[in-house]
Amino acid sequence: MKLLKCCCVAALLFCGITASAQETIFDRLDKQQMGEGVVTIHQDARLKALVGQVRPYSAASQKAAPKVQGFRVQVFAGNNSQQARNEANKMAEKVKMQFPELEVYTQFVSPRWLCRVGDYRSIEEADVVMRQLKSTGDFKEVSIVRSLIKL
Repeated sequence: MKLLKCCCVAALLFCGITASAQETIFDRLDKQQMGEGVVTIHQDARLKALVGQVRPYSAASQKAAPKVQGFRVQVFAGNNSQQARNEANKMAEKVKMQFPELEVYTQFVSPRWLCRVGDYRSIEEADVVMRQLKSTGDFKEVSIVRSLIKL
């Protein structure tokens, strides 16, 4: 029993030491080893300090998220009227109620109102969500469309 406790304590100490001594890419590049070349980095010290830090979430950073070509699932496409706008918003609310984890985008792209769901890199990912939406029976006009998506 004592041996088991000693082993557990030793393992915890080892994990703590390794976690606190994480080396960055700059540390690895600074090491000189036999038979390898030398890398010299000229940079601002503030840049080195930023490596490995996690940025806190903010709404401003979300708006500035990079966009790439991908796919979204379209659940509504109307015309240029107040009724179409209301219908697009209703569809968005339905999606949010049934699938709260999905991102929903209601927007006007001339000449019509659209309600689209998700940010998917592949058509296969979008297809899974499209099938889930269709299976509810609440969404009739469901299709996959190419779109700029947030990463």
